[in-house]
Amino acid sequence: MQKLYAVWVILLLIPFGLSAQSPDSPSNTTNASLTGTVRADNGELLPGVNIVLKGQTKGTVTDANGKFSLSAKPGDLVVLSAIGYKTIEVRVTGSAPLRVQLEADLRQLNEVIVVGYGTAERKNLIGSIAKIDPSDTKVIPVGSVDAQLQGKVPGVQISSATGVPGERVNIRVRGATSINGSNDPLYVVDGVFINNNSLQSISTGGKATSPIADINPSDIESMEILKDAEATALYGSRGANGVVIITTKRGAFGQRPTIKIDASAGAAKAAKLWDLTTGPEHATLVNEWWVNTGKDDPTLNRTVANRPFRPVSEGGRGLPEEQKTYDRLGELFRTAQLRNYDISLTGGTQTTKYYIGGGYNTQEAIIRPIDFSRASFKVNLDQQVNDKIQVGVSNTFTRTYRNQGRAGDGPAGGLLQAALHTPTYLSPTNDQGVLVGRAGFDNLTLLINNYNVHTTSLRYIGNLYADAQLLPGLKFRTSFGIDYNNYNESEYWNSLLISGSPNGYATSSVSQYTTWLNEQTLTYRKKLGANHSFGLLVGNTLQSDNLTRTYAEGRGFPNDNFTQISSAATTASSQNWSKSTLASFFAKADYNFAGKYLIDASVRADGSSRFGSSRKWGYFPSVGVAWRIKQEEFLRDATFISDLKFRASWGVTGNQNGIGNFAAQGLWTGGTGYQGSPGISPQQLGNPDLQWERTRQINAGLDVSLFNDRVGFEFNVYDKYTSNGLLQIALAGTTGFSNYWSNAAEISNKGFEFGINTVNIRRGGLTWTTSFNVAQNVNRIEKLATPLRYGSRDLILQQQGFPLYSFWVYKQLYVDPQTGNVVYDDVNKDGKITVDDRQLVGSIWPKFFGGLTNSLTFKGFDINLFFSYQYGNKIYNHNKFFGEGGGARDAARIIFATNLARWQKPGDITDVPRPDGINVNNYRDGGSRWLEDGSFLRLKSLAIGYTLPKELTRRVGIQGLRVYAVGTNLWLLTKYTGLDPESSASSDPNSQGIDLGTPPQPVGIQGGISLTL
Repeated sequence: MQKLYAVWVILLLIPFGLSAQSPDSPSNTTNASLTGTVRADNGELLPGVNIVLKGQTKGTVTDANGKFSLSAKPGDLVVLSAIGYKTIEVRVTGSAPLRVQLEADLRQLNEVIVVGYGTAERKNLIGSIAKIDPSDTKVIPVGSVDAQLQGKVPGVQISSATGVPGERVNIRVRGATSINGSNDPLYVVDGVFINNNSLQSISTGGKATSPIADINPSDIESMEILKDAEATALYGSRGANGVVIITTKRGAFGQRPTIKIDASAGAAKAAKLWDLTTGPEHATLVNEWWVNTGKDDPTLNRTVANRPFRPVSEGGRGLPEEQKTYDRLGELFRTAQLRNYDISLTGGTQTTKYYIGGGYNTQEAIIRPIDFSRASFKVNLDQQVNDKIQVGVSNTFTRTYRNQGRAGDGPAGGLLQAALHTPTYLSPTNDQGVLVGRAGFDNLTLLINNYNVHTTSLRYIGNLYADAQLLPGLKFRTSFGIDYNNYNESEYWNSLLISGSPNGYATSSVSQYTTWLNEQTLTYRKKLGANHSFGLLVGNTLQSDNLTRTYAEGRGFPNDNFTQISSAATTASSQNWSKSTLASFFAKADYNFAGKYLIDASVRADGSSRFGSSRKWGYFPSVGVAWRIKQEEFLRDATFISDLKFRASWGVTGNQNGIGNFAAQGLWTGGTGYQGSPGISPQQLGNPDLQWERTRQINAGLDVSLFNDRVGFEFNVYDKYTSNGLLQIALAGTTGFSNYWSNAAEISNKGFEFGINTVNIRRGGLTWTTSFNVAQNVNRIEKLATPLRYGSRDLILQQQGFPLYSFWVYKQLYVDPQTGNVVYDDVNKDGKITVDDRQLVGSIWPKFFGGLTNSLTFKGFDINLFFSYQYGNKIYNHNKFFGEGGGARDAARIIFATNLARWQKPGDITDVPRPDGINVNNYRDGGSRWLEDGSFLRLKSLAIGYTLPKELTRRVGIQGLRVYAVGTNLWLLTKYTGLDPESSASSDPNSQGIDLGTPPQPVGIQGGISLTL
């Protein structure tokens, strides 16, 4: 290992030594023979335009005034390119300065898109691939970059299930394909397959951290999301759930050093909080509950005379109107502070290019005491050794810290539970003025002041590569990558809290996850004549994933000043190790005829150590075709059509994520003592036939550009079918095992995606563009022998013939106006309501979802409005159940103000029954009364900025200066009666759509400044 790191250090230093001796370094090009100026078609000077001599390594970029200088001679061909403009070539005819104008390329047909193991021009794409510009999203103040993509990509559904920064979000590319396997996409950062599974072991109420939060969005140059099988097949083993390719920033050859500084600060808070009863209202409801239960069961002897809230002189707690109101929500929620600082240095000589970036981000959560911070350092270096060989490294170092409170299910240590489930009339102190917990929950003040749960993640993502041009058109590439994460967790619960009672409780867990990756590819591209071009790609991948975890816990501390486990009276510990390996071979061929007819085909073979001895290998083929109809003679004269292309593809991808590294093996475990002697016992039942989960996908798409690229849209329809679904099958207890892994499920996803981009105005310095996308995914379980129950109170049921994540509830029909009791749908007509009457009503899947963006620029001013939306999904308001469910459960739980609409007398029309502790139907757990419409339209972000004129900034020696303000989650339209229709109490994919104890996404305002030197 030490030798390996020594090699990396040498490679980091080599570029500087080589560049110092380069004959093409800037010191040798000061007497450039070619100068010029580059402008846009609207006359604006263009900085940052890439300028190279075709067929050579010489190049430069334009400065802040659009000017450049370059060594060139008559006859050389100069290639000028810039994002958002069409690339042009200009022949050098003499020494006169060049005056070049670049035409705006609104649809970017020549834009380079990162695809599997290479790049392609957008016009030649066959697969369904979306490209995202991170500059449009990085200002959204969330912990992880995936949360910033919500609503930006057709067919990619992202749910920010909590307002806690750095927590896991759910991202689904064209639906979900597995029940027990993973549904998360594959993330590839600079060629490294990174781990996107949480290493968290400490319980935070079902929540999990997001490993993607370790990546600084400011370091990202572009993101591509690969959706269909043609695009993802080369990643066969992980392609079933889509692929997210993240490319970080790099310098440019011949670019002068450029420093960019970005700093922003702001604040965030909850848009609204739950409407709770006051102390007097709460006491009134408790009295009603008391009397009603006495009427239903006279043996309880509960009457008006002995009601709890009666005069103190009569032995009661005082009359309802005498009760105080204690605001615990106001104590828990706060105005959170947000800070972000980034600095980068970019540049290059004729043979070396570099990017060095550092960033620090800190965010408080809107509930005390949770916060999140990330410090990052990025170094990317590329060295042109000679005309045929280039080497480079990518390095990302991150430290992520979390003060990690429980913001999910409770009760012990539950922050929101302590605030929401404690009666508003109860004082936080007892008669002696001592802070105490009530109703089975921690005292909120004690909980906030004594919370001690911390996590520190140290992560390194690195890649070393070498490119060699072996022959004209033939390139060899080798790379070695690593993703290393050291995840350190600790918690201490003192004796004042439920979890630490009576003498303290502490845990510590250190996890180390390492992915090693080695890849080789050989690429050949050839053009034959004017009409034929083809490419071949072959390669292999070797990957190893290793996880080690050491865990310790201690109970019984001398006092609360001792927090280290070594001080505990009783300790326990464990250690775990796990490893998996993957060997892959892949090939791809593509052919292009006259820019009109395109075809490619690929195949990948993956061998995984996770499967049975005869089932380790999976084979994943794909084929795609495209027809650029606009290039045909019959459309050449249709000038209103800028481009028209039809695409179709078929392919098979696989999935092995979400199962254990030894899922197919029969396992034994030690630590099983017998009569004082060490021993072993069976731990897991093996399945030698366990094999790859496979997803077949068919895609058809149409790309259209109209009116000189002023209007462009993309339409896709797809059909995905997953077979051999990975599933844990339950076993009878008599077998000695609880379950085993098998291939026992089949799931389908069908849908469409539509995206449209328009340039509404482009004249007089004013530009207005609009982007809109909408998608639908229809999910269905095609094969599942036995229904599976998930979520709190089995609210989620997976059943054949229904979508994944369907809600299993008692359907409330109405509240009887005469009795005040709930009437449910008696499905089996047996005259009583039992579990047999539960039925599937709705699911978390929306009928439609997408986003809308409007961008305007005018003479230095810019405005960007972004809306996200979804329609037709359901969400279970479990907070409201507990807030209204005091009847059959506990009078203290009647706390939400919605209880004030309860039935009180015959003839009342309402859907809230009378408070009652005997008739369990009135507050039956799983009742459909709390299953609500989760549709919403949200103003996700509003950004306003101003860029100072170049004539002004250049006088003080800077390239650019922009000031901006960003508002997030400023407006929400929804019928949902909870705080946030995207909330979910658990990060478990099978428990989504249940809102319990989860803070909402906050409303935020921040201001910032971007400075380029």
